[in-house]
Amino acid sequence: MKRLNTKRLNGKRAGLLFTFSLLFALFISACSGSGGSGAATGNSGGPGGQAGQQNQGQKGSGGAAETVELRLGYYSSAQTDAKMQELIGKFQEKHPNIKIKTESSPYNQFFQKLDTQIAAESAPDVWLSDGVFVPKYAERGVLTDLTELIDRDLGKDDYYGLDFNKDVNGKYWGVPQGIQIAVLYYNKDMFDEAGVAYPTGDWTWDDLKAAAGKLTKDSAGAYATDAAFDKNKISQYGLTFFSITEGWMTVLKSYGGGVLDETLTKSIINTPENKRAMEWIVDGMQREWFTAPSDLKSFQSNMAPFPSKAAAMRIGIYARTIDANNAGLNYDVTLLPKGPDGKRFAPVIANSWVINKKAEGAKGDAAWEWVKYWATEDEVQNEWASLGEAVPVKKSAANSERFLSGKPDNKQAFLDSFEFAGTLDVNAVWSEWVGKFGDSVNRAFEGEIGVDEALSQADKDVQQVLDEFYKN
Repeated sequence: MKRLNTKRLNGKRAGLLFTFSLLFALFISACSGSGGSGAATGNSGGPGGQAGQQNQGQKGSGGAAETVELRLGYYSSAQTDAKMQELIGKFQEKHPNIKIKTESSPYNQFFQKLDTQIAAESAPDVWLSDGVFVPKYAERGVLTDLTELIDRDLGKDDYYGLDFNKDVNGKYWGVPQGIQIAVLYYNKDMFDEAGVAYPTGDWTWDDLKAAAGKLTKDSAGAYATDAAFDKNKISQYGLTFFSITEGWMTVLKSYGGGVLDETLTKSIINTPENKRAMEWIVDGMQREWFTAPSDLKSFQSNMAPFPSKAAAMRIGIYARTIDANNAGLNYDVTLLPKGPDGKRFAPVIANSWVINKKAEGAKGDAAWEWVKYWATEDEVQNEWASLGEAVPVKKSAANSERFLSGKPDNKQAFLDSFEFAGTLDVNAVWSEWVGKFGDSVNRAFEGEIGVDEALSQADKDVQQVLDEFYKN
């Protein structure tokens, strides 16, 4: 496997900022500058190091442990902020010498501000990163290498998702705060009305498409299988399909294709496997059984068709249970379908706590104490899981009755999907290459160009993005 020259990248790419507006719609509000002279993890000045431990426990003239102020950043929402503040308060009760100063804002604003802070070398000591952005910060030298700390303090077999923050050189750059993993959602009432059997774990993508045709309905109530069906007046789609995480990536990968090679520096887009997958997708969209990008414009958001009862199925991450439950849907979930050769792929996003490389000594130790608190305390895991925001990181919490009870009935499908889960080929320029890929394939989805042309153009454009970062 090719090893990246991260030293060269750090020097040449420090301070580089990105604009994320293209991809903000992909994720709910819950999918650089050099960090300075921080010591390597485990050395005397870094988090968890000997000197740092001495600093944290050092007594002042009054006999009390030295107070450490820790700047903690996270993206927040009305639903999550109160719980986060509650957990922060409990942490400070356990660690009275650590005073947390929070820096939070809604998702878009948080990451826009964070880029500015990184450029000015004033980012928080520890922050919650969307999982797709961790490599961006790591490859620009902004983050602390957590490999030794994880090896020392966390039992890797006790957690889901640790390896999703491991780079091609085997280094860990974050500890998951919560996991988003995709499954197949389906509306049971719509299946019952159409007389279609519910999806099972044995389904292939062709099984899904056949069912989608039987579930797609026009405004007059005619199904796509009826002679009177009018595909220009769709009121109910068989499948809602949106972008990378909840759209094309799982199909490409299960067909044996993908976007980047194992080094994450080379495009593998223009392949027979990807062509077969794309033809499968385009066929479903041209029949109007799947939502095309233009179809989604008539909805309040790209995620709205399923909870608004305008689609019978969707590929969805765990967080989509919130809208489905709030809408009162009679729904359930199951494993994503298999590809032609029996392969499955479940996209995963490990939103993670990361530590600023500039957080040295006592600050670094305090930051690691926060990360450990979140990952190891069952109470924290259970309290956060109660919000329904994400699959818990700790296996004991995820496999508990507390998590597995409630809607949907088959929450076990989320846990079973870890067996074939993988990341979205995330690297330092993920936002940029996803945008370029989408520009071409969306034209194929809309019937403007053929699949061959779309893949050829996407391959060239994505490789150019990769070369501009990794070769310069």
